[in-house]
Amino acid sequence: MRRCIRTAATARARKMLTLADLVVRAMAWRLARTGGPVDPRADVDTASLQRRFPELADVQLSDVRVVGPHGPVPTRLYRKRDAGARNALVWVHGGAFVGGTLEMPESNWVALAFAARGIPVLAVDYRKALRGTRFPVPMDDVHATWVHATAGAETLFGVDAAHVHFGGASAGGTLVTGATLRLRDEGGRMPASVVLAYPMLHPDLPPNTAETLALTATMPARLRFRPAVVRALAKHYAGARGIRDPHAFAGVSTDLRGFPPTYLLVAMIDDLRSSGDLFARQLRDAGVRVELYAERSATHGHLNHPEAASAQRSVRRMIGWVDGFG
Repeated sequence: MRRCIRTAATARARKMLTLADLVVRAMAWRLARTGGPVDPRADVDTASLQRRFPELADVQLSDVRVVGPHGPVPTRLYRKRDAGARNALVWVHGGAFVGGTLEMPESNWVALAFAARGIPVLAVDYRKALRGTRFPVPMDDVHATWVHATAGAETLFGVDAAHVHFGGASAGGTLVTGATLRLRDEGGRMPASVVLAYPMLHPDLPPNTAETLALTATMPARLRFRPAVVRALAKHYAGARGIRDPHAFAGVSTDLRGFPPTYLLVAMIDDLRSSGDLFARQLRDAGVRVELYAERSATHGHLNHPEAASAQRSVRRMIGWVDGFG
């Protein structure tokens, strides 16, 4: 009898899964088994990037040991030789919560570019939502790295902790904003500012403008973030109950007062643009200083393409924002 009840409950749960849920689960299962696809490009490793962009050549890289509540967290420090710094950045890559590495240009190239302009960077990896890992574990890794970086800011970066900024792209932006709200709620060291690139800040995709919908409709289906896919990714990362936790998705917070000044970069040809647009309005309503910029020629993840003019413009704008803090 008990077995029949369990079987019926499992059957009901399966019926509640959408096609998007099944697609996300299959993707996560594949990534857990294979470790993810290898970038086929031969010119996005550090040595190649430093040859292609000579201004990056003076940046030195080193691994930093960070231990969080779930074990070691891979991080990498980027500093320019003999450069005095006024500001520093802790930077978190994206990857839909299930992928991404410190080697991807969205992490490595962005960090190199900031460091080349005299802004040291600690780039962060984190545990992915694979093999049963869920929120808050990835955010815990990011939070622990922030605490470590600001506690040792003078040694790591050569700047005071008050001049360390916190940033991330896509799912990395989700983790950064959630960790920032946790810092606020727990009385931790707050970032000098938050820098976000095409972030996912709501578990349900807000409505997009007619212009954005028309642009994204021309994209290949594999590049789209339709509402059902966003919801499925949110559930996979945070669980059905966790999606209403502001530390998982800052956009569900009813109180964003005290959030740091924020630079928010969105891509015009991106279903996720509406999440960034709405979060900017939410921050402004809470009295937070916000700068919102929409890169018209860009798609989601364009920071993974260093050769793209849109990516280079976006990085320059983010650097300009951070560099504007004394």
